[in-house]
Amino acid sequence: MLNFSFQNPTKIVFGEGEISKLESLIPQGKRVLLTYGGGSIKQNGVYEQVVKALNGSDFIEFGGIEANPGYETLIKAVALVKQENIDFLLAVGGGSVIDGTKFIAAAAKVDDDPWGILTGKVKVTDALPLGAVLTLPATGSESNGNSVVTRRETQEKLPFSSPLVYPAFAILDPTTTYSLPMRQVSNGIVDAFVHVMEQYLTYPVNAPVQDGFSETLLKTLISEGPKALQNPEAYDIRANIMWAATMALNGLIGQGVPQDWATHMIGHELTALHGMDHAQTLAVLLPSVMAYKKESKRQKLIQYAENVWGLAGSDDDKIDGAILKTRQFFESLSVPTRLSDYQVGAGHIDALVAQLQAHGMVKLGERQDITIDDSRQILEMSL
Repeated sequence: MLNFSFQNPTKIVFGEGEISKLESLIPQGKRVLLTYGGGSIKQNGVYEQVVKALNGSDFIEFGGIEANPGYETLIKAVALVKQENIDFLLAVGGGSVIDGTKFIAAAAKVDDDPWGILTGKVKVTDALPLGAVLTLPATGSESNGNSVVTRRETQEKLPFSSPLVYPAFAILDPTTTYSLPMRQVSNGIVDAFVHVMEQYLTYPVNAPVQDGFSETLLKTLISEGPKALQNPEAYDIRANIMWAATMALNGLIGQGVPQDWATHMIGHELTALHGMDHAQTLAVLLPSVMAYKKESKRQKLIQYAENVWGLAGSDDDKIDGAILKTRQFFESLSVPTRLSDYQVGAGHIDALVAQLQAHGMVKLGERQDITIDDSRQILEMSL
């Protein structure tokens, strides 16, 4: 196992009705900015619960944060924070709202061009405190310090990470997910699944605790994911998916093990240039990354085939079977796994590769051995 230092400061408040605890979780006397997305929280009863729980606290609202939160939108929120002397942020929504709110928290505390936070030119040294009410389990953003922001005018989608933007708390009520469109449910399951795979499917370092946790999360998502599509209001199913998605990227399973993230980095360019849902890019790319790197990932692929899918036979048969099972799982969730399914063809690959190059994504993967040419070949395998 590799050396590591781990601390997760986010307090998780889990279960039906727990939004009522909101007032006690926000420090007294704070002026709050309530952030949310397209307004679904005002239709499914979540907004009403939040406002009731705030119990007359001093707050104002900022809605309209998009899927793949837009830099142009978030900058307006930053201006509002400064204008209104906001000193606490409350994100109510899924990963995009929480990611966007993390950027607001950091950008409100810098004097330089806030875009520099995403390009690495501006270091995050301070941030407003924030909390979250999760309504879409997928990204794990409710319990980590990661954020991804899209600048639509330049077609760039870039991440940043800082321990200063961990939510102070996150309320996870599985009933808030009942009204989600099935596309969002499927996307969330795929996203969580690939988060685990990015930390698990690398090479062995004798970390049976992390491997065991990862395999349990994967098997839970495989088992419960399709059930959620068939039984939208089954509490236990939704609870298991919500908790699995949080555990997939709260830092725990990634401690002391190598991590990949090539699928995510290449996928960001597909979202930026072609508007594909984040999870759609992952479903397309992960099987190709697995196949392209199957020799360097050989030992973990065999372990994955045996422990997650229960496959037998020769090692090569197990590896090929595990890759096929992964693709079939995504397809069973109605998430297509070929670029052609999204009208992205061979003629688009040059522009995608150019964006990877421009963003410095020239050494990807757990061994930093996925070059620009390798990324091109992975994209070609995904057509």
